[in-house]
Amino acid sequence: MVKLYTTKCPKCLVLEKKLVSKGVDFILETDVSPVIEKGYSTAPILQVDDEYMEFPEAVQWVNNYSK
Repeated sequence: MVKLYTTKCPKCLVLEKKLVSKGVDFILETDVSPVIEKGYSTAPILQVDDEYMEFPEAVQWVNNYSK
């Protein structure tokens, strides 16, 4: 399961476009309170199963993604 927590900021939109271009099936989540409760203070946050990634890590994950 892949979920993108987004505030629709520029970085969020970049990551969303990258996910779409790679064909990743993901859920777009605009309620960021769950990741704030986990201690994150910036968006976007990409959740892949039980792993949470901030922008640089998430971009790397998407770049390496293959179906």
